[in-house]
Amino acid sequence: MGVIHSSPLSLSPFTTAIRITGSSVFPCTSKANPERVINSPFNHTNNICLPNLLKPTKKFGSFSHLSHISTCLGSKTVPFKCFGKVREMETQEGIFQKTLIDFHGIDEELIQKMVYDALVWCSLHGLVVGDKSVQRSGKVPGVGLVHAPFALLPMAFPESHWNLACEVAPIFNELIDRVSLDGKFLQEALSRTKKVDAFTSGLLDIHSKMLEINKKEEIRLGLHRSDYMLDEKTKLLLQIELNTISSSFAGLSCRVSELHRSLLNYYGEHIGLDPRRIPGNASVDKFAEALAKACTEYNRPRALVMVVVQPEERNMYDQHWLCAELKDRYPFNLLYKIDEEGEILPDGTLLVGGKEISVVYFRAGYAPTDYPSEAEWRARLLMEQSSAVKCPSISYQLAGTKKIQQELAKPNMLERFLDNKEDIAKLRKCFAGLWSLEDSDIIKKAIERPDLFVMKPQREGGGNNIYNDDVRTNLVRLQKEGTQEDAAYILMQRIFPAVSLTFLVREGICHKDHAVSELGVYGAYLRNKEKVIVNEQCGYLVRTKVSSSNEGGVAAGFAVLDSIYLN
Repeated sequence: MGVIHSSPLSLSPFTTAIRITGSSVFPCTSKANPERVINSPFNHTNNICLPNLLKPTKKFGSFSHLSHISTCLGSKTVPFKCFGKVREMETQEGIFQKTLIDFHGIDEELIQKMVYDALVWCSLHGLVVGDKSVQRSGKVPGVGLVHAPFALLPMAFPESHWNLACEVAPIFNELIDRVSLDGKFLQEALSRTKKVDAFTSGLLDIHSKMLEINKKEEIRLGLHRSDYMLDEKTKLLLQIELNTISSSFAGLSCRVSELHRSLLNYYGEHIGLDPRRIPGNASVDKFAEALAKACTEYNRPRALVMVVVQPEERNMYDQHWLCAELKDRYPFNLLYKIDEEGEILPDGTLLVGGKEISVVYFRAGYAPTDYPSEAEWRARLLMEQSSAVKCPSISYQLAGTKKIQQELAKPNMLERFLDNKEDIAKLRKCFAGLWSLEDSDIIKKAIERPDLFVMKPQREGGGNNIYNDDVRTNLVRLQKEGTQEDAAYILMQRIFPAVSLTFLVREGICHKDHAVSELGVYGAYLRNKEKVIVNEQCGYLVRTKVSSSNEGGVAAGFAVLDSIYLN
């Protein structure tokens, strides 16, 4: 078996062929990570160049349990007891111990040494992305590399909430699979959205064609990521969204956990932190294992895995880590580029360059810009019609849309798909407030207090959501126009995590600022007919961004990669 890390994929004019040429199937920009806006009284502080790290001249007050570990640093030998006072509060898990951290000041020399060592570690261990200042960095591997943006130290996170996020991951996996099988539900729930959102309409059209021909996906593979924030006021771990397509950073997130563990192995005694409190992160190994098992279920030993990527992908090394795991751990050959046509045989077999494809893994195809012409839509339809395992299938992708997320949060809706009452209760604990724009009462509240809501379109990636006064402006506009455009959006409760002072390192510069963090928990699900082969939690991703930013994508330049420190 082999992996086609397809740079280029465009369609011939015929729906029966795929041509892999010099440009990707889905030529678009990198996927920015999901964004959540957080109100913060803090403003941008200062950039810290490596040779000129400045001690803060001001002390800040007590921060809550989400305060970044770096706020504990006061001298070279800050004791572990710096976490300070503890008090009990009610949470999803009953009693929660809230940690108050007093910020004392940061030892300049120690931080300078840690930043230097961290930058060396990134270079030696592949924690890298393409350098946007180098023209070919997103096209040619090994050309124009720079360390991935990272937080210098891990984020403090309550162990009880971490356990909850891990516990619900397999339940969310099962939910997505059940929802994907209910074609009527998907079509009906998205019917109004289809009328006003051309991209969702295109996906639904392909899905409808699969229903018409009674196409069954007997082997179903999902590589998911459920994103959360820990709300400071309620102490609830609330789900932001569930990603079912192109769940990125499985490769680099592992490296960040290793980086932080390495730093604490060396400096932990100086700052009172134990590297064993950073949980293991095997996301890239688990994703590779799930892909390999999908190939085994397909049961054609000479078939290939095709990874559909973007033409200029600065985050290519995250993808290459996954391909490398497939090559190193399983009997795969790794191919990066071919220039051959593809076709579907009468039995449904997908051939590319004359070679059979067992699994199509999408790291693109989640945004309108991925489909600049009808050729790309024909390519997606062709792959969907084939017998190859799709990750995700069109029904899995639809099951991960914002509208379906909002529908599943309705009373008694989870009971349509899940039988276990305890599982249902656990999922509901994680649901934030979600509403349709058909709800006049919630629209009124959102117009009165737009700062408490986020307005979301049916899109993946950052930069699409609407916040603050823009929520009011758009809701009022939609009311006046009286069209069905409101079906293109949902409203979500705005989550306010704790703000903490931390150090974010980007392009060799250590930037001190107040930040908030978002936890993503990966999950893998593989089923062949009635047999579940894989259903597990597969590691995690943390993204930390400055609290003053409405955007937070790592690739977009707003956030950094991070890990967690359990307390």
